[in-house]
Amino acid sequence: MDFDWLNPPFDVKTPFVPGEIEEAFEDPFCLRLAPDAPPFAARARYICLGRTAAGRGLFALYRTNGNQVRVLAVRPFSSEEEHFYDRAKQQSL
Repeated sequence: MDFDWLNPPFDVKTPFVPGEIEEAFEDPFCLRLAPDAPPFAARARYICLGRTAAGRGLFALYRTNGNQVRVLAVRPFSSEEEHFYDRAKQQSL
């Protein structure tokens, strides 16, 4: 997976650096969701819930053209997202 890091729309130093974001996308239990909310669906935005190699939970909003991923926003998991990720991981094991 190729990432577009040219002029990202967020500060790449906090809370996650680009390498950690890429790790979360490579997480074997990563959840990639296509939301059905009109603002997201109209613009083909997707959500990634994954963990870094250090175990930090990451929520990323991104878009893709099939070849490159452009991360638009990133933040740590909320408590609900943490629960959702852990439950989905347990179901897949």
